[in-house]
Amino acid sequence: MGCCGESVAKPNDQYNNRGQPPQQPSVVTQQPGYHPGAQVYEKPPLLTPTTPAPPAPIHQPNPAQPVNPNTLGQLPWGPHVPGSPSPPPQGGFQFQHGMPPSANVPMMSGFPAMPNAAYNPANGPVQHNLSGSAVFSSPPLHPNPAHVPPRHMSTSPSLSTTITNNAGEFGKVLSNEGRMSISIDFGTTFSGVAYASSRIHSGTIQQILRWPGSFETFRKVPTCLLYDEHGQVMAWGLEAKNASPMPGTYRCEWFKLFLEPRALRDENAVDSRLPQLPPGKTAINLIVDFLSCLWEYAKEEITREIGSVADLNTADVILTCPAAWDAKGCDMMRAAAIDAGLVQSAHAGDANWRDRLQIITEPEAAAVHCARLTDLHKLRPSQNFMICDAGGGTVDLAVYKITGQMANLEIAEMCARSGANCGSLFLDLRFRELVRTLLADHPAHLDPASLAYFMHAFSQTDKLEFKGESDDETYFHFTCFNVDDPHDPSVGLINGELAIPGTLIRREVFDPVVNQVLELIEDQSRRVDQRIDALLLVGGFAGSEYLFKKVEERFSTRMRVIARPSDADTATLRGAALYGLSRKLVVSTVIAPRSYIMKVKLPAEPEDWIKRPAYIKENSASVPICENRLQYLVVKGAILRKGQRVKTKFCKFSQNGQDWNFVAVLYTSDTDKIMRYTDEGETMELCKWTVDLSTLPSFRQNASVPQPNGFYTEFELGLEMDSAEVRGVLFYEGQEWSRVVFDFFN
Repeated sequence: MGCCGESVAKPNDQYNNRGQPPQQPSVVTQQPGYHPGAQVYEKPPLLTPTTPAPPAPIHQPNPAQPVNPNTLGQLPWGPHVPGSPSPPPQGGFQFQHGMPPSANVPMMSGFPAMPNAAYNPANGPVQHNLSGSAVFSSPPLHPNPAHVPPRHMSTSPSLSTTITNNAGEFGKVLSNEGRMSISIDFGTTFSGVAYASSRIHSGTIQQILRWPGSFETFRKVPTCLLYDEHGQVMAWGLEAKNASPMPGTYRCEWFKLFLEPRALRDENAVDSRLPQLPPGKTAINLIVDFLSCLWEYAKEEITREIGSVADLNTADVILTCPAAWDAKGCDMMRAAAIDAGLVQSAHAGDANWRDRLQIITEPEAAAVHCARLTDLHKLRPSQNFMICDAGGGTVDLAVYKITGQMANLEIAEMCARSGANCGSLFLDLRFRELVRTLLADHPAHLDPASLAYFMHAFSQTDKLEFKGESDDETYFHFTCFNVDDPHDPSVGLINGELAIPGTLIRREVFDPVVNQVLELIEDQSRRVDQRIDALLLVGGFAGSEYLFKKVEERFSTRMRVIARPSDADTATLRGAALYGLSRKLVVSTVIAPRSYIMKVKLPAEPEDWIKRPAYIKENSASVPICENRLQYLVVKGAILRKGQRVKTKFCKFSQNGQDWNFVAVLYTSDTDKIMRYTDEGETMELCKWTVDLSTLPSFRQNASVPQPNGFYTEFELGLEMDSAEVRGVLFYEGQEWSRVVFDFFN
């Protein structure tokens, strides 16, 4: 995600504020500009592996500990620790609303899928026997007998878990050799579009460089909208950014930050410094409007460049999102992209057209770009590197291990991704607050137009080139927009300019934001118990001289390489296009950034009688059942192969043929703590999981015959996880039957 840079035509004069007043801000030119690598991206040949990649799920023995590739094949469930959840038993099903009549045993509402197979990024794939099943060195799963009742007719049956790979979904190989791949880096401050096809320029990545409102070429365009008083879009991008203030209009920026997880959970958590949304508009409305404008213009530009070589209505579209976003934010982004027309049905019978839209995290896209650079900064197989994607709004981090040979490259995530709102935009906001503080007694310079003028001058000239301590004695001069009240040396107003010492700018503007980025990198490195050989900074904020200097000072003794790769400001955009074009996965495994949990009812255990006796009730068979228990489908830190599905067997009791909906609540947790009960306070309701069973053959057969005592339907539910999105899948007799509807909570 880029945030700033220079245009093609603009010379790279440093410190323009020092010797001369800033240029008039009538035209925004501070964006990633063209350079020789902007249009041609040489793609090394991608070799298809000779053997299929194995499934690779594991769960860490302790999610609070970092992933240790030397123990990835071990299973997480050992002797029972008081307060921990029950380990998954073997075999059987989960039940809702009762047990099969023949069993006369208690009912459960859900149970977790806990994989018992592992893939070790350090040691390579597991071996396969002749039947195609994986052979693992870890012992069979044996739950603690004290935790799981014996398997006989008076107790609950237990769980059977299946792990599958789904090569046809996330990160899927393009079935049409000439299909177009279009990537959109929708950024907080700037956005860009890139595209590629094997039939165009030998598959090299192309970027849109010409934008409405300028004769110059830019690699990105401001994420900005201008509305009239009726809520209609008047302008977007450069034209909206450069528009003069007009009565009755609303200029909207930075609205992507409204989808940040805390903001979605609590509207009071929205940063108060962000602009107010126009009346009657939501953040999603703004995102749809901006993506619509961007997409329509992109289609015109691509068509103008390549003619009718590719059918844009059948193109794969790859959209990036911050690493810190949860499944709800990604789902809202997907819905907005579809409403904006990024994908649509191309012909009659095109039932899977929505699958042409893929959402991946920004650090993963950047990692794909960096992984294809020449010799990846001299890294070798089994070495680790960190991506720090420092953009305009967010800074996202991820650590990867090179698992394959460089000629057939694969990389695997080593720990859960992280991110925070500490991009270069927050330098602008802090600078604005500094100006307000300095000129508190001079309100003539604090009107919106004057503040915007000061922020523009700071962003255009000094934000990226500021060097820190070496600039402490330098005064930075900013021309005042308002000619009234031009002189007060006590606050730095001298002859119509505001002079601010470098030491004040460093202390009040840069250090708080830069230190937050340093702590993010520090925290991410602590999650990996192995050496990190390289730190690669990408994104527009990575161009900050002060940020790069502080990163080098802090980490150069621990990381052999600290570098800004070529095209660092558009690494996410270009990597996303390459992701869509590739004929094989580059990022082979991902780490679950949070836990996914279901509320269940289980036979009461001694620990439940001690800790939560109020939750224990006898069912119709006089068996004590503990309600409000939690069972983990996926534990935070679990290693998941891309496209992998974690499946759990269920059984639903239906009173009659009209009772076909199975409904469960899916929870998430960002904590490393393993919880046992719903009242432990660190879970969040993510969505309702609604499954329509009416089309299953077994349900239809049972529903067709009157059964006064009701009937049972057996099925499987699967969580399909990628770097950004989570989907539900209904399975019947081992085959995918349909997709499951997630109803995300507000």
